[in-house]
This record gives sequence, C-alpha cells and structure tokens, in this order.
Amino acid sequence: MIDQTAAKWFKSSRSHGGKDCVEAAHLDGGRVGVRDSKNPGGPALIFASKEWDAFLMSAKGGGFDRP
Repeated sequence: MIDQTAAKWFKSSRSHGGKDCVEAAHLDGGRVGVRDSKNPGGPALIFASKEWDAFLMSAKGGGFDRP
C-alpha cells in the first residue's frame, strides 16, 4: 500500500472550482495518485510514473477523444 497521508492533492486548473472533479497527487517513488474530489477519503488509483506519462501522452495526442 502506498502512503498518501502527506500527499498534496490538486485539481486541474481547468476545473474552474467545480465540485465534480478528479484530483491528482505526486507520491513517493514518482507515482501519481488520482481520486474523486467528492470522496477524498475513498480509494485512489495509483499509477507508476511510466504509466502516468503514457496516459498523458495518449490524452494529449487525442487517444481518448470520442469518435
């Protein structure tokens, strides 16, 4: 289990203060945590740095755009 107690969670600058957001945090070992902002005590997805980088590259390249 990854310790998240000291994590500094943040929302995207594009969230505009909305309540239905995803939050992310940079964790030990280069990992990245992702959670639902409405449930900060709930579960978080944890990605290795290479997994997170691959996700961002795909998102930036349109890999998740709707057809």
